[in-house]
Amino acid sequence: MGVEEKTIAVILERCPEAILCTPAETSGQRELWRKLYSNEKELVRILTQFPDSFFTVKNHRNQQENIEYFQKLNLNKRIISRLLASSPQIFCSRVDKNRAVIETLQRSYLQLGGTQANMRVWLMKLLSQNPFILLKPPETVCENLAFLQRMGFSSAEVLQLFSKLKGFISELCPSTMEKSAAFCGRALRCSGEGLRKIVLQCPALLYFAVPVLEERLGAILRAGFSVEQVKESPAVLELSTQIVQYRIRKLAALGYDVKRDSLNFSTVPKRILRLKPNKDVNQMNSENATDRRAIDHWRRSTGAASW
Repeated sequence: MGVEEKTIAVILERCPEAILCTPAETSGQRELWRKLYSNEKELVRILTQFPDSFFTVKNHRNQQENIEYFQKLNLNKRIISRLLASSPQIFCSRVDKNRAVIETLQRSYLQLGGTQANMRVWLMKLLSQNPFILLKPPETVCENLAFLQRMGFSSAEVLQLFSKLKGFISELCPSTMEKSAAFCGRALRCSGEGLRKIVLQCPALLYFAVPVLEERLGAILRAGFSVEQVKESPAVLELSTQIVQYRIRKLAALGYDVKRDSLNFSTVPKRILRLKPNKDVNQMNSENATDRRAIDHWRRSTGAASW
């Protein structure tokens, strides 16, 4: 492969097991990976970055069959190569197992109102976001989607949640979602359509366990915010307590009245958070025109008028 000694040293440092591979095994892996990495320099770069994926995976036949299956699905070559390097476990599984999960995802997508024309792009995005969904039993996805429908979400809304939760729909379970939804209903004083509206705005509420949500909400309320403000910006519950407290202090030091205006910290431009206290954001020079527009857009979208 024409690898330099320095590169070989890096590979062995990251993956000492590589020295145990026979020339035949290395050659076989090289031929397999060359199906996805036609450029030798690119192959060496990826091999150096992910040596474990190249040298320690022994299920050569499963790898080959899975690569061929993903290619038949017309998945983007770059997506397949990225999965092979960063998530080799899914290529170790029998192709029948991965096919069962993929077909469940495709069938669920279509049943919820997705279109055949958009399914390929949707599937690639899902696998890019969480390839380990392929390691879960296909029944898990079906059970979680059925629970969302029992909550009263329409098919279109379930598809929206399915897409927003990305591949992490497989990490959930009905009992956890039920407890988290019940807590949000009690704590935010809403139910039925009101609760569903909040979940659609912030699907991650179904992902976090009750103790995590309880801690985050409690910290926000103790900081002087109201339940109504949280309901208007539920995405704030996606942020850890430490991040929320930091952003409150940072924005307050810049003269922004967070309690009066908006709890929507998730949309604060990084440019604002990098400003030093007492910096007048209205006096930024023309060099920062792009940042100026980003800040103005954020102020308009949140109704922020306290600067």
